[in-house]
Order: sequence, then structure tokens, then C-alpha cells
Amino acid sequence: MSHNILFAGATGLIGSLVLPRLLPRLPADARVLAVGRRAPALSDPRVVPIIGALNHADLHARLDAALTAHPPSVFVCTLGSTMRQAGSESAFAALDRDAVVALAERARAHGARQAVVVSSVGADVNSASFYLRVKGEMQAAVIALGFSRVDFLQPGLLLGPRVNDRRPGERIAQVLAPLYNPLLGGRLHRYRAIPAATVAAALTALLDAPGSGITLHRNDALIELAAGG
Repeated sequence: MSHNILFAGATGLIGSLVLPRLLPRLPADARVLAVGRRAPALSDPRVVPIIGALNHADLHARLDAALTAHPPSVFVCTLGSTMRQAGSESAFAALDRDAVVALAERARAHGARQAVVVSSVGADVNSASFYLRVKGEMQAAVIALGFSRVDFLQPGLLLGPRVNDRRPGERIAQVLAPLYNPLLGGRLHRYRAIPAATVAAALTALLDAPGSGITLHRNDALIELAAGG
């Protein structure tokens, strides 16, 4: 397992589940640079919070100093919003594409060989959906940075409690998931709702994995990774 990790989104639904799985695998001298708007609830001397607005120059200056002191070998990103939560198309793209790519670029510049990024099922630069097009553009930009290995997790709707989050559409979908999940068979299986804990377990299993190349991990692969991890 890598000693140092740049982790964006450690306080979100998936990120908050990854951190407690990740830390037992790390040595005492490892550092997890947790960049975001607030510090993780989990307290550990190996976790270095870098708090601030992701588009603020001061945060990036502090981040660059931390990356110089603790060069990462892995970039982990579980950042994610919705159009409703972001408030506009431009605000959504600024977080889910631009901020992710900017952080990945800094990790790569400081030596990271692997990027493990949570995206979305259906992400495609040519999608008619603005949401999925932005996710596809983010993926393409991360790939272009030249990581030796890139793993994109593409889950369906995430199941799990969100703290201080206003996503009424997702809450309704979570309630309905047990009804519509069985109807999504065959190739549609990838669109089934999936527990955030499963995605977190799969992500942890991928960290510092050997080999190279670009891999998309959809629901079936995520479930398999989680079971084996």
C-alpha cells in the first residue's frame, strides 16, 4: 500500500466510508492529505486536513506545500454533486469536472502513479445529458494527465444516509430502489442502485493495485471487488 495519498472528498457519503477502511492498511509514517471544505470526522495523526474552497488560490498553495512534503503515489477522488445541489450548470461543472481535474493534475505533478475516481454510470463526453457529459469530460481530462493506472468507479444510484444534504430526488429514488432494482436485468444491471458501503469497499481494494491502463468499474465489478477486498 502506498504511503501517501491525496484524497478529495473524504467527508462525503463514499469518502467517509473509505477512510476508516483505508487507515488500518497504512503504515505509521503514511499521510492522507484530505482536501475539502471540512475536516474528516475521523481523527488520526496520519490524516492531514487541507480545508478550504476548492477553487481558492490559498487552498492550492497550502496543498502544493503538503504535496511537496508528502508526495503521493495515489490520487483518490470521491467528490460529487448534483445539478440541484450545485445550483447551476456552471457550478456543477466547476466541482465535478474542473476541481477534480485540477486536483488530479497536482497529484500527478507530485508523482502519483494511480488515480482512483468515483464517476457515474453512463458517463460519456457525447452524452445528451449535461450531467453525464460533464462526468465524461472529467474522465477524459484525468486520463490525459498520464497516470500509469486510472480506475473510474461508475456506480448506479448510491444507497446510504447523507448528512446535511438536500437531494429530494435521490431520497425518493432510494426508497423506490428495492422495487425497481429487480426489474433491471442484463445490461441494465449497471443502473441498479448500489450501497455506498459497497463502492467504498471496492475503492479501497483498488488502491495501489498493480498494473497499468484505464479501467471502468460498474456495479457488477464493484460488487466483486468489495467481496474480495
